[in-house]
Amino acid sequence: MMRFLASVAGLALVAGIATTASAQDDRPRQVLFTNVNIFDGVSETLIENGSVLVEGNLIKTVSTEAIEVPNAEVIDGGGRTLTPGFIEAHAHLALMGPSLSAMEANSTWEDFGIHATRMAEMYLMQGFTTVRDAGGANGGLRRAIDAGQIVGPRHYASGAFISTRGGHADFANFTSPPGTDTNFSRLNMAQEVSGVDDVYLFGRNNLRMGATQLKFMQSGGVVSAFDPWQLLAGSKEEIEAAVQVASEYGTYVMAHSYRKEAIMSALEAGVMSIEHGFHFDCEIAALMNEKGAYLTTNLTAFDPGLLDVPAVKNQPSSLRKAISASATFENYIPNMKECPVKRAFQTDCVGSVEACNIQIAYEKYLGNEFFGPYTSMVTLTSTGGELVALSGDFTNPYPEGKLGVIEEGAYADILLIDGNPLEDFSVTGTGDKWFDAEPRPESPETIRIIMKDGEIYKNTLN
Repeated sequence: MMRFLASVAGLALVAGIATTASAQDDRPRQVLFTNVNIFDGVSETLIENGSVLVEGNLIKTVSTEAIEVPNAEVIDGGGRTLTPGFIEAHAHLALMGPSLSAMEANSTWEDFGIHATRMAEMYLMQGFTTVRDAGGANGGLRRAIDAGQIVGPRHYASGAFISTRGGHADFANFTSPPGTDTNFSRLNMAQEVSGVDDVYLFGRNNLRMGATQLKFMQSGGVVSAFDPWQLLAGSKEEIEAAVQVASEYGTYVMAHSYRKEAIMSALEAGVMSIEHGFHFDCEIAALMNEKGAYLTTNLTAFDPGLLDVPAVKNQPSSLRKAISASATFENYIPNMKECPVKRAFQTDCVGSVEACNIQIAYEKYLGNEFFGPYTSMVTLTSTGGELVALSGDFTNPYPEGKLGVIEEGAYADILLIDGNPLEDFSVTGTGDKWFDAEPRPESPETIRIIMKDGEIYKNTLN
């Protein structure tokens, strides 16, 4: 009997040890960053000599005191700057170029998918842990990234561009009759609408296909074929229909809007994100602040080199539009400085992965040149986080924590950077040239660690 009891006691002891070990194995991974200066995404100064504890995929603790975690993986930052991962608020990961007509006539779903996969990895390696896709990609890319099948940032898709006939997302061949299926429409990358019913149909289909917000093409463009940039496309009722559909899903509409009239009407209809917004002025700012709306602008539009873009320079109609637009939009920068609004980072690159890598670095550079390092860092981080969170409680695919900030409970999307970006913005991976720039590295040398969702994708400290 005593021998039996001893055996039972022994088994209980072993079981207890096994249970304890199992419990320890079930704990989320902990990573402790020490000896770092922290840009939290909001403050104008760094939090000096801080520590950040990551548990699982969230930030558990931010402190200037020592954090004692016996089993954590410790990363000594060596006095470097810890920042939130960057957020790109207006990209087109699936659109490889070289022209709209080429993508319409000569591209298959494989071409778009392969390009989007490479773009996703490039963005992450440039320090962007979140990308809002402004049209052309559906939810499949996000599913592949989140499942670990491919490497990339968090992905907020817009699905198909919604556009009127002859609008900025009318990519059909020149002789294509109205309502004809196109390459873009078959793949749900762009849809032509004519009336409220079409907006309901394609808006709801976008959200069914995994969109997190809707994109309405309200103004024209420069390099597109049929639309003057001054275009006011879409009736009040059609834009309101897009807002209604988005509201059904608890999310919002982003509108491609150039002219002041377009911007004001979009805001009055309930649009929450103005894309480009080149006619921005203080009256627009007042309405945006009243509505709580956001703006994203590709600052390359204000670069003199815009007129040398091959797609512009070699196409007489596009060159005329670009010259006209540049002259009209020249007050954007001073107006933004006088009457600032919440503005997120936008690159809006359509082209090869290598070309977009260069354009991203140049867009960062221009942001600092026009607005300085602090504003540029906020634009790259916390403002973008607020913007993507407009997708709401149940359409937002990442609802567990905030993005774009370093604070307790936020997602562990973290960069460790050599130097202080509030003093030397070049450490974020800028480039001071655009079209004549040399190819850029796969990842900026100054970005030493890239962590997304608590997982480290780059570490060159050791």
